Amino acid sequence: GLSRYPPHPAITRILLSRLQHHNQHPTPATMKFAATIVATGLLATASAFSPSSAGFTTQTYNVGERTVGPMQQQGTAHSQRRATIVMDGKANAIRDRITTVKNTKKITMAMKLVAAAKVRRAQDAVLATRPFSETLQSVFGGLIGRVSGEALDLPLLTQREVNKVTLVVITGDRGLCGGYNSFMIKKAEARFQELKAQGIECDMVLIGKKGIKYFERRNYPIRKTFETGQNPDSKQALAISEEILNTFLAGESDAIELLYTKFVSLINSAPSARTLVPFSASEITQKGDEVFSLTSSGGKFGVEREELDVAEPQEFPNDMIFEQDPVQIINAILPLYLNGQILRTLQESVASELAARMQSMQAASDNAGDLAKKLSQQYNRARQASVTAEILEIVAGAAALE
Repeated sequence: GLSRYPPHPAITRILLSRLQHHNQHPTPATMKFAATIVATGLLATASAFSPSSAGFTTQTYNVGERTVGPMQQQGTAHSQRRATIVMDGKANAIRDRITTVKNTKKITMAMKLVAAAKVRRAQDAVLATRPFSETLQSVFGGLIGRVSGEALDLPLLTQREVNKVTLVVITGDRGLCGGYNSFMIKKAEARFQELKAQGIECDMVLIGKKGIKYFERRNYPIRKTFETGQNPDSKQALAISEEILNTFLAGESDAIELLYTKFVSLINSAPSARTLVPFSASEITQKGDEVFSLTSSGGKFGVEREELDVAEPQEFPNDMIFEQDPVQIINAILPLYLNGQILRTLQESVASELAARMQSMQAASDNAGDLAKKLSQQYNRARQASVTAEILEIVAGAAALE
């Protein structure tokens, strides 16, 4: 112990007092004792302040290594010198946990930024499909105005007696997005039970892995399943719309209801439900639209929403002769309108999922920061307690020698 730590001042004072007591009558034993004490103190002091790395590092040497290149080894030992911190196992465990929590915070912040980038991509996809939707709505409104005096016998616009309903439920493919998936699943279950209570048969078309796994385990009647993906396209929307049209036109279902998550803001999204098929001509011609854009200010993300007016009906001259009957043209436009609505709903659901993931990762990062702060306080208390215990041991040893 003396080779690493200098003698305590109290011990030195005791030794000096003993030397002064025997100073008047020195004996050979006393002189030998004094010489030993002085030599030991000098060696201990020299060892404590020696540039050797033995007291500070765990470096080992082979035979003869210390005698080769002394200046180079001395510089290496000086650069590798570290303070010796004596702590118990509890403090070391807390230190390791602090490191783990900080690494977790880095991961969650990275996932938040990735989700923000994907929200911007979803925003661009919605804006890219807007011109087609406006043109389709304008042409449809003009055709409806042209044949307003005629009785429209179109299957997709005909209301039937509802005996069976198909629910189209859109969820996500992945988790770590707060309550996004659970809210949508609960709403779908509630609607299913409500229709059953009214004596109406019901089956499901599921979009998204989370919803598929949940309802398959509980043996719900499932007609078809699709994956959501992170970048919905027209090909995916076309496959879903074809399944819906075939189900309705074949008479296997009397109504198609769509359950999806409506994007409100980065901190709010609302599970919504509406009747998808049969269509309502007045709803198609009078329903406006809205677009959103992701913004950032001061390092914080935000959303700006813009309400868009209804597209003006296209005017067709009275003397215009259509190669096909306008009713047939309307019947051909309706599947395109359905495809556009499904694509828009998928994009809005994906944007809602990404926004929920952003908020979830932000909350996880904040919690990790708070936890790291609390653990740092515990670590400092444990370290202080360890140092205090060492001081008390030294003082107690000095007092025992007096």
